[in-house]
Amino acid sequence: MTKYKMIIDTDPGVDDALAIAFAAQHPDIELLGLTTVYGNVSVEQSTKNAGYLLDLLDIKHVPVAKGEAVPSVQKPHPFPDFVHGKNGFGDVKVTYPADFQPVAEHAADFIVRVINEHPGEVILVPVGPLANIALALKKDPTIAQKVKQVVIMGGAAHVAGNVSPAAEANIWNDPHAAQKVFEAPWPIVMVGLDVTYQTIMPSEPMARIAAASPKVGGFLQKICAFYANFYRNVAGFNGFSLHDPATVMYVTNPELFTTVRGQVEVVKEGAGAGKTFFAPEGKVYAESYWSERDNVQVCTDVDEAGVLALIEQVLSTAK
Repeated sequence: MTKYKMIIDTDPGVDDALAIAFAAQHPDIELLGLTTVYGNVSVEQSTKNAGYLLDLLDIKHVPVAKGEAVPSVQKPHPFPDFVHGKNGFGDVKVTYPADFQPVAEHAADFIVRVINEHPGEVILVPVGPLANIALALKKDPTIAQKVKQVVIMGGAAHVAGNVSPAAEANIWNDPHAAQKVFEAPWPIVMVGLDVTYQTIMPSEPMARIAAASPKVGGFLQKICAFYANFYRNVAGFNGFSLHDPATVMYVTNPELFTTVRGQVEVVKEGAGAGKTFFAPEGKVYAESYWSERDNVQVCTDVDEAGVLALIEQVLSTAK
């Protein structure tokens, strides 16, 4: 019996591709749809990439709904082609399926409809900027009471950002939308840089995945080479961060993560735009504002070995 009904809101993206492949292969995940957003690439490119991944993974029945192309308030930032390549797949050339079309619904409308069709069951997993999620909330605020959980890849509670000293990329790409999402009365898990910078995938497991799964794993290994090169040159990593896959893994294996409950606030403008401030539950501040909510569980630590073993186990089953 399926345990986890999931929508992934995504901007594929190398690590997005890994996350989607993990969700597609995991026996306990029912992927209800992909909703696409700008971020790593344009929304047009992210939608094409989503269609390619569904074809590659042999899950073409999963709907794709195209979403927002720009941030809700601020001007868009340039796409990070130095991280994911110009096509989002590390500049690996692919042939896109000619028969792919996203559904007619906007991503936000798709999210609202599916949550209302499955009250109390849907886990929303945004792994890109939060424009679609904020818009879905605006269209139907009651989804906050109907969703099972919102597991977000984004933010940094106790570590520095990755696009500025303050900000993580997804939150920085639409801090106004992020604040709307974090202040909504729904149960949130923030899987941020505090843990994703602890989950570094070296080349050896990727090689084993590619050997076990030449079609899917082989493609993932190819696109990850560009991504790993960025992390090697910029951060000195022997591998690359599993930002988005770790976020999906939280859903299936929360025991791999340590969390602290509290309140998250987002800096919306200025040099610190995108900064996520975290006030742990029970901490007393002079300003009572910081004790208004405790709807966010922030991941503060992770079992890296467990994460690496899990992703290799699941992705190696791909045909």
